[in-house]
This record gives sequence, structure tokens and C-alpha cells, in this order.
Amino acid sequence: MANPGQPTIRRGAEGGVVRRLQRALHRTPNPVQVKLFQQASGLTVDGIVGPQTWAKLPDGGPMPLLKEVSGGAVVPVVQHLQQVLTNGAPGKWLTTPQGIDGKFGPHTKQSVEAFQAWGGVKIDGIVGDHTWAVSLAAADATLETAVGLGFVIG
Repeated sequence: MANPGQPTIRRGAEGGVVRRLQRALHRTPNPVQVKLFQQASGLTVDGIVGPQTWAKLPDGGPMPLLKEVSGGAVVPVVQHLQQVLTNGAPGKWLTTPQGIDGKFGPHTKQSVEAFQAWGGVKIDGIVGDHTWAVSLAAADATLETAVGLGFVIG
């Protein structure tokens, strides 16, 4: 199960568990709201996120913090990040990581900084919550959804 032990969420809930739900919904192939997700998944359509809905949702855990010299368990995430930065760069943030090798080195950092400037977030070369949330201006995609759909968060 991708979201073990999560509490039931009803309308009006707030906090970290709601953020997890939002991330999980955004990681579905066609991000939607809870009732539409339940309908598409063959669940009871009640807008309440209980064990059955959590079980059908992708992992809603936070995206990893990526920075220069990130590696090890996040190598696939860095590779997907590098792909998005490379494929989305023409005419946009203009600087690519100069390869897709899973190593967050100086070229990837420069590309992230250019992406951050383009996205209007703090320019620090670190991919955290604000950078993951930058809109790619395409079908409600963000950096997180573009990278997150390409790998399994574990």
C-alpha cells in the first residue's frame, strides 16, 4: 500500500495529511478531485478519503530534497529531473544539466537555478517544495508531477 496508516479525511480537514492527499492526487495520470478519482477507480463516490481510496492512490509522500551531490537512493529522481530540465529547456530556462546521469553535479545545479529563475522561486539550486511546485504551464503540470510520474517514490 502506497499510503499506509493514513487517517480518514473528510471535508474541512487540514494539515499534513491533506497535503499528502493533494500530492497523491497530483501524481495520478489525470489529476482530479476526490469524487472524480473515486468514480474513475470504481469506489463509492462520497468524497471521504478512507482506507479504500488511500489504497488506490499513488504514494502521497513528499518529494525528496535534491541538491548538489544528491545520489544513492534518489538517482532515479535526479535522472527524471534531468530529463525534464533537458526536454523542457529549449526557449524556456535555456540551461540544461548537460546529460542524464543521475548525478546532481554543477551542471544540474546551474540548470535548476535557471529553472528557478524562470519559475519565479528562490534561486538556490536546491530542489525543495517550492521548486517542485513550479508550474510547467502545460495541462496543470508541475515539476513534481512531470518527474513524479516517471518513477515510484519509495
